[in-house]
Amino acid sequence: MVAYYDSIAQQYKKSKELPFRLHIEAYTYFNLLGDLTEKTVLDLACGEGFYTRQFKRNGAARVVGVEISEKMLELAIQEEAREPQDIEYILGNVLELGKIGSFDLVVASYLLNYCQTKEQLLKVCQNIFTNLKPGGRFVTINNNGEQPPASYLFTEKYGFIKSIDELLQEGTPIKYTVYADEQKFSFDNYYLSTAIHEWAFRSAGFKEVRWQKPKVSPEGVEEFGQEFWQDFLEYAPILAIECR
Repeated sequence: MVAYYDSIAQQYKKSKELPFRLHIEAYTYFNLLGDLTEKTVLDLACGEGFYTRQFKRNGAARVVGVEISEKMLELAIQEEAREPQDIEYILGNVLELGKIGSFDLVVASYLLNYCQTKEQLLKVCQNIFTNLKPGGRFVTINNNGEQPPASYLFTEKYGFIKSIDELLQEGTPIKYTVYADEQKFSFDNYYLSTAIHEWAFRSAGFKEVRWQKPKVSPEGVEEFGQEFWQDFLEYAPILAIECR
């Protein structure tokens, strides 16, 4: 998996320019994050630092990014060298992370959906919890495993589709195929039910769990029209989660 992400690092970076990334993903994410002024933020599975840099620009006092793919992290470090923001980057696997510090916020973009078993998910949630200050929050954007497979192809106009080769059950691979810049690439997420996620969050120590369906920005509606986004909003291929 790591070697594969090393091989698609540049394409994955390019896919961040798809309109849904800005008008739905980022809009939903930052709505949930709220004011980052003077906050300390740990960004897990930070990739090439796309959001990591935005957290710093939005006023965070300290931002640390953790990424398992060496090539992805190289891109983040290159960007930091080009435009220094005092962001710390660490090469590491969230499953084996342990305690890095005490943060106001731990955030992640598409991390939990790589867990293949409930045991892996619990371990990741425990590592998230251990890096939070008392009263801290975990906010993540994640694949929505509960999206009906019959609607997987409806998202092609947004630049990606999903597919499965077997019935959805705990651990079933869900293949994402992304179309960006006239190229396409694929990677697997894994299905774990909402109930398993709730169990893992609460077992790790979180007291409140909130699931947030995606929202579209006013700018996105203005540029593309409400109808364009309707399938995305109705079938919600992704969602946001907040744990306290």
